[in-house]
Amino acid sequence: MIVVTGATGNIGRPLTRALAEAGQQVTAVSRHAPMAPTAKVSVPDGVRHVVADLAEPAGLKPALAGAKALFLLLSGDLHATGANPADIIAVAEAAGVRRVVLLSTQGVSTRPFGATRIAMRALEDVLRESGLEWAILRPGGFASNALWWAESIRAQGVAAAPFGDIGVPIVDPADIAEVAAACLVDHQHASAVYELTGPEVITPRGQAEAIAAALGSPVRFHDLTREEAKAAMSQSMPAELAEDTLTILGSPSPAERRISPDVERVLGRAPRPFADWAARNVDAFR
Repeated sequence: MIVVTGATGNIGRPLTRALAEAGQQVTAVSRHAPMAPTAKVSVPDGVRHVVADLAEPAGLKPALAGAKALFLLLSGDLHATGANPADIIAVAEAAGVRRVVLLSTQGVSTRPFGATRIAMRALEDVLRESGLEWAILRPGGFASNALWWAESIRAQGVAAAPFGDIGVPIVDPADIAEVAAACLVDHQHASAVYELTGPEVITPRGQAEAIAAALGSPVRFHDLTREEAKAAMSQSMPAELAEDTLTILGSPSPAERRISPDVERVLGRAPRPFADWAARNVDAFR
């Protein structure tokens, strides 16, 4: 049995599907039940779904019963000051889980001194020092962050973001999911740390152009100020995490602009470009 947390999100959903299609027994964990009216929650046929809140690790015990591996993706509130996600690893170890694949962040290595990244590095260290087999995934920015534009593109044909002409090699969540699946089932990835990026540096303006090409209709790009962007982002993540994210987006280091070979190293193929993500998700912008 493999347990996937965040199982109905941009990474967890394709990961759950990939594992199920490969014949693995999977337990999908999310905060909402499949019929919750406020959540678009779905899991593949044959996958067990368990409602649990990672902020209360003891509630994971029913999901972890009989599990051999855990994919750990922290919800936004577990990145906030005062959270203690290390308790999740302790609960997993006590339940008999043997392998944990942790979704970390590229910033742990490229900007190790921010508050949220110090906390994530501490969690990485707890995992390394546990008695568990582990792998750590450190993605950069996600292609799916462009979904923040879905409503404005549908209504006005406008994509708004800060730092419109500053690019980084954002990664397709489907690639993260495939790498995570490999790490969950294959022992050769034990004690590996993989940095996951896309195959190209692309700016927000370039992303808007790729979405326009997928739509076959124009999308106008509007540059937000840093303050406007932080106010919008802080509605869905801790303010300190929004601040960290904007710092990286506005002034990426050479390491943050580097295209990593790790997706290809694990999957045997190049990572998907942003245009591929836009084409697969174009209905969200119609």
